[in-house]
Amino acid sequence: MRADRVFAYGAAAGLLGDQLLGDPRRGHPVAVFGRAAGAVERVLWRDHRGWGALHTAVCVGGAVALGATAQSLVRSSRAASVALTAAATWAVVGGTSLAREARTVGRALEAGDVEAARARLPHLCGRDPQALDADGIARAVVESVAENTSDAMVGALVWGAVGGVPGLLGFRAVNTLDAMVGHRSARYRRYGWASARLDDVAGWPGARLTAGLATVAGGDPAGAVRAWRADAGRHPSPNAGPVEASFAGALGVRLGGTLSYGGRVEHRPVLNSEGRPVEVGDIERAVRLSRRVGLLALGVSVAARALLKGRAS
Repeated sequence: MRADRVFAYGAAAGLLGDQLLGDPRRGHPVAVFGRAAGAVERVLWRDHRGWGALHTAVCVGGAVALGATAQSLVRSSRAASVALTAAATWAVVGGTSLAREARTVGRALEAGDVEAARARLPHLCGRDPQALDADGIARAVVESVAENTSDAMVGALVWGAVGGVPGLLGFRAVNTLDAMVGHRSARYRRYGWASARLDDVAGWPGARLTAGLATVAGGDPAGAVRAWRADAGRHPSPNAGPVEASFAGALGVRLGGTLSYGGRVEHRPVLNSEGRPVEVGDIERAVRLSRRVGLLALGVSVAARALLKGRAS
């Protein structure tokens, strides 16, 4: 079976598995990787960029090598190749968990239980929930859904289309390391530099595809394009900017503004200033938009894989 068909069938099966099963509560492959990366960090950590780069190379290289070895071992079997791609796709995407957590916070807000919503918000993002009221929590959820549509679904499919199973595992390794050490804390400002920069590079194509698909799948294509062009470059993240701006325009809401992370206050630019403030009902709209973008990304990735295979032939 051709590699593009293996990816098409396997990625579709993996996304279906995510829809039906979601993430396991224990023993998730990403959590296993996180524990391994933490063990490597305990050995290598120095307040130095070079040691952080070595940490990144060991962890990402190990994930890619594991994927390449597994892919090579099953290459002679069509069924095994599809099954491996399906398992890898299921392991690295997280659309169902993203939707479940967002809806859990949304239900708490609809019930007027702001404290329950605050308690659940850290499952989605690193904001300081105590600094947020109900509207601020709803805005944080919509922004997290937008950003994680790229990180937890579209980006993985893009790299799966480019590199098969090694691409899928490598992207998730990069993204997980960025979440672990890529933030600007005193401990990781130097050590996490390489992970953060690699995540910017790896996330670039998926973020642009996510933004483009949000303009197609949303309710206001013109508004999404306008917000993307006007506001994406003002966001401090080169990848979150296009995604959040296009989601804001597509949903007709304002995102961005003052945020608090672990006691550190950030004043970010407002995205889609012409939109209205986020309401609780926009959480469900954002989740549905995320699902549509994920399905479209599967189609685009499968087509791109077939195109790459055709050019290589």
